[in-house]
Amino acid sequence: MLVKGADWFVDSAAAIAKKLRVPELVIGLTLVAFGTSAPELSVSLTSALKTGAVGITLGNVVGSNIINIVLILGITSLICKIPCNKNSLILDIPVMLFSTVLFIALGKIGMSFSRADGIIMVSILVLYIAILVVISIKQRTNLFAEEENDEEAKDRFSIFFEKLKAKLWFLLILVAVGLFLIVYGSDLVVNSATAIAKKCGVSDRIIGLTMIAFGTSLPELVTSITAARKGKTDIAIGNIIGSNIFNILCVAGVTAIFVPLSFTGFKTDSTAALGAAILLALLCYLPGHTIKRWGGILMLTGYAAYMIKLL
Repeated sequence: MLVKGADWFVDSAAAIAKKLRVPELVIGLTLVAFGTSAPELSVSLTSALKTGAVGITLGNVVGSNIINIVLILGITSLICKIPCNKNSLILDIPVMLFSTVLFIALGKIGMSFSRADGIIMVSILVLYIAILVVISIKQRTNLFAEEENDEEAKDRFSIFFEKLKAKLWFLLILVAVGLFLIVYGSDLVVNSATAIAKKCGVSDRIIGLTMIAFGTSLPELVTSITAARKGKTDIAIGNIIGSNIFNILCVAGVTAIFVPLSFTGFKTDSTAALGAAILLALLCYLPGHTIKRWGGILMLTGYAAYMIKLL
């Protein structure tokens, strides 16, 4: 379900971007990123509202953000080089860094996230999306001009999608079906992994940072790898950056509006998340603005070190 769902999701999202003349990076930062972060939002709200396990909620957010960068982008960059788009360097990466710093700062004030903190985070997300929409509108004309001479793009989709690409409704259905398969598949993994962890006597914090974080990051993992293999690196990196922004500003923000979230015990983990974000920024801002294989190896080494310390 995860693999096939991601395949349909990426192909359809890219086709919609082309049809609507929206840059793939914007699609990756919004539709794909927010869609693949649906499991994080669902799991976090459910665990906080129904079971009161706020440790799972914050562990899910922080753990997912660490995994998204050092594990998922690390693996993806081993498959192919990931160029960093100019817009990401100017806007998206700084927003991701700012969101992570804000998350730590708000958490340390009172050692919890209040309803006011949640409203602040959600408001910043709305502002960020508004900026993306403005940028997208400005870029549509240029993108349309490029498409007129882009014959190669006609061969990027399968014959099946080529015949139906004029039908926007069909592409939207495939996006929805693909997302459903991704979310439901990851839900099966999360439930099973959580049951195993609890039988082993593992704490909510560890469950959130490992089993839940990895399980809810499976959509990002499959989607990014699928996008990279199809040569759509803008979707791959946009998916990760957008998901990390969404996890903090929406998942943590929305949950905090309904339930106060204790920050106790997450100082080290949130610092690790900030370190991962800084590492991604450094790799992207280096000359060439491309994450190469050695960068992926560095990321995976960092993740291994973090897991050893955590467990």
